[in-house]
Amino acid sequence: MNPNRRAMLAGMAAATLLPAASLRAQAWPQRPIKLIIPFPPGNTLDIMSRLIQPRLGELLGQPVVVENIAGASGQIGLSAVARAAPDGYTIGGGQGGTLTTLPHTTKKLSYDPLKDFAPIALSTTNFLGIAANLDAPFKTIGEMVAYARANPGKLTMATNGEGGFPHLAMEDLRIKAGFTYTHVPYKGSAPIVADLVGGQVQAAFDGITGLTPHIRSGKIRLLAVTNATKVVQFPDAATVADAVPGYTSNGWFGYVAPAGTPAAIVQRLNTAINTAMKQPDVVEKLGSAGLIVVTESPAYFDNAIRSDYAKYGKLVKDIGFVPQ
Repeated sequence: MNPNRRAMLAGMAAATLLPAASLRAQAWPQRPIKLIIPFPPGNTLDIMSRLIQPRLGELLGQPVVVENIAGASGQIGLSAVARAAPDGYTIGGGQGGTLTTLPHTTKKLSYDPLKDFAPIALSTTNFLGIAANLDAPFKTIGEMVAYARANPGKLTMATNGEGGFPHLAMEDLRIKAGFTYTHVPYKGSAPIVADLVGGQVQAAFDGITGLTPHIRSGKIRLLAVTNATKVVQFPDAATVADAVPGYTSNGWFGYVAPAGTPAAIVQRLNTAINTAMKQPDVVEKLGSAGLIVVTESPAYFDNAIRSDYAKYGKLVKDIGFVPQ
């Protein structure tokens, strides 16, 4: 038999043995990819995704369409991702709150973060900020802690809701620092800042992105950041650890696919997302909003989810929080 013919037949025979998932992965993508953001437009995850959207389309050879499906603290959008076909044509944005804290603070979560998703990439980390009204009876994180210890329950602290990531971070601080306070839950950063500026609350524990414009305008005072070390965005800001040694609390944002998505497709998505995130203009724009770009493997993201899931599960039990 002609050697070329023999090689061709051997190749055809090998192809018939390839799993269907492998064949699909080789042909992927052949149509637009939907990226579901489980929050309204303007959310940090939404802004990040729209920044990399054009570059992702170029890298993957198909348009990436961002779709906002908000509601139930991110549950509705992530549930849509979990129910989607595991073929790489639907992926979603996730963050620490929806994947590692909400599962412990919600009675009937509509998805299982450890079973229903294939982690793609952890793309950015961020830190929280503690800010105060300009007339609050404390001007530093140390003074705030001292005030709370000396005046049980009088410190009013705003967060984005019961059982949310900032609330649990504040509870962790309460336990470590040994004080009590009055929690004032809100539905988002905008009303938090409005009441903080107006003096309805003394302080707020929130994502640094939402606080930054008002800190820079001088309407509120930044007391500390939750990062373990000083941050370039606010080089003069104290860390919470300056007053409460050992305390840190960082969040993150990333992307997931439905469980069962072929590993080859997940890896291609990981490579494309990491490449898009490393663009200098993306790093600069996200950095100005308090986000630190990360470009790691799917396994790295999977480990981050599982580690924080265990951490916040323990914290919820320690503080006696009753799932809502």
